[in-house]
Amino acid sequence: MWKLCNDAQGTYKLVSMKILFITSTRIGDAILSTGLLNHLIQQHPDARITLACGPAAASLFEAVPGLERIIVLDKMVFSLHWMRLWVICFGRLWGAVVDLRNSPMYYLLPTRRRWRIGRGRQGLHRVRQLAEVLSLGDNPPSPMLWLPETKEQQAAGLIPDGSPVLAVGPTANWRAKTWRSEHFVGLIERLTGPDGIMPGGRVAIFGRDDERPMALKLINAIPEERRIDLVGRLDLLEVFACLKRCQFYVGNDSGLMHLAAASGIPTLGLFGPSPEAHYAPWGKYCGVVSTSVPYEEIFPAKFDHRASDSLMDSLSVDDAEQAVRKLWAEATSKGAAQ
Repeated sequence: MWKLCNDAQGTYKLVSMKILFITSTRIGDAILSTGLLNHLIQQHPDARITLACGPAAASLFEAVPGLERIIVLDKMVFSLHWMRLWVICFGRLWGAVVDLRNSPMYYLLPTRRRWRIGRGRQGLHRVRQLAEVLSLGDNPPSPMLWLPETKEQQAAGLIPDGSPVLAVGPTANWRAKTWRSEHFVGLIERLTGPDGIMPGGRVAIFGRDDERPMALKLINAIPEERRIDLVGRLDLLEVFACLKRCQFYVGNDSGLMHLAAASGIPTLGLFGPSPEAHYAPWGKYCGVVSTSVPYEEIFPAKFDHRASDSLMDSLSVDDAEQAVRKLWAEATSKGAAQ
């Protein structure tokens, strides 16, 4: 149940209410939405949270404070997954429904308050678009993930204390966004070489199990004694815990990049056929380096992500190294990279 409570300032807040938070099926968008979720939790610390999201993103929310349930939305024909969600959620009095999918639930569920995402201003970063849902555009809340202690302990075993760790994300959800393995190899050699930012440093490689063939060439190129191969071995919160033990992340535009940014480590995203203005990593020590051919020219009018090869070839190793060094210098000067 929910109730109204008069606070010391004479304003009214909903407390002990039930919040339905409908977020993305894609990992990156789901991560970017967690700032909004955290804002709601801070405003209503006694609320009971129900999360609805796609199967790929579900494990992100396992440790959300006040979590009552995660409803996994497997896509169904004729959009019947929304009917399933309605059947599960109908019959409860919701204190608030936050719909980031513009689903029928915004209209069909009884609730005291309801918000949904609009079309968003063109060129606005996704975090700022999400912030506008709750009229927080001037102070957009940064992504926030909650980590159980067991995950932190597991990460300590996978990445024990020792030499610094460079985290690398060589994969993405479609080939066109991936920088070629040989470029990653060249960049890693420079960054962990005698004149690099992490001389002799270890290299942690991340990715999904089905992405392993895409990453195998890079994995095999890293000397075994410095290689931490985590591709396909971890769930999302385990990846997050491991990233927090690294000193720097560089990788393609992907959900993994947003996970690294949320972990707080310096994060450099590699961009080409995706708009950096909309999906750049969000955080205090985050940056991007892009192909010399701009997005507006590189992205084909008729794009088939299943058939396209990499469209990242105009991003040189030299440019990537320069961007890493610049971000590393900024982070180390302010004590953000150890």
